[in-house]
Amino acid sequence: MKLTVYGASWCPDVKRSRALLDREGVEYSYVDVEEDADAEQRVRALQDGERRIPTIVWDDGTFLVEPSDAELSARL
Repeated sequence: MKLTVYGASWCPDVKRSRALLDREGVEYSYVDVEEDADAEQRVRALQDGERRIPTIVWDDGTFLVEPSDAELSARL
């Protein structure tokens, strides 16, 4: 299972989701949408123009936007 977490360093929801993934030992790539314009465009494409973070994308193309810990745990 390959995950990419799109977020920003200042966002508490991003920090919370990354902490959960770290606790569970899940490997993931982290991309800061404020430092990577292509990543920001990918997030906006998935969300019909919005930029809500975290956006967590699996290698099969499925994704979660601003998931609760329960939602993210269930998807793992």
